[in-house]
Amino acid sequence: MSEEGRFTIHLEQQEDYQILVRFDWRKAADLLMDEPPPLGETAGPNASRLLAAAAANCLSASLLYCLAKEEPPANSLRTEATCILIRNDKKRLRIGGMEVRLIVSDELAESARFNRCKELFEDFCVVSASIRDGIPIRVEVLDQRGTLLHSAD
Repeated sequence: MSEEGRFTIHLEQQEDYQILVRFDWRKAADLLMDEPPPLGETAGPNASRLLAAAAANCLSASLLYCLAKEEPPANSLRTEATCILIRNDKKRLRIGGMEVRLIVSDELAESARFNRCKELFEDFCVVSASIRDGIPIRVEVLDQRGTLLHSAD
């Protein structure tokens, strides 16, 4: 289950605000992202929705792994993620918080491991733990020749 190191995904603007995401796994389907109106047409999820989905998915997988290891029972977990959008001091839209609700089946709730796992699983979720701690992001803008036009840490 380890993914130490680095990975790169590729994004390419299609039309308007629709961006096609190509993942580094050959079997992973491409994903079309878009913005809500008035910019886009909601032809796909936007970044805020993907961030919420990523945190919820990671928490779900972490809890399932702790409870059932390699063979979690099918249809034993449902998860809801709510993203709370706010405006900062500059009136810019930001993610002010997330609420993630994991709904486990009786089979999982009655597992001998449940009491231990409910105290551990969040610490093993790469995404939610990283968001909570803050993620440094380095940003560069280059032209098509590779000339650096902008850099920010």
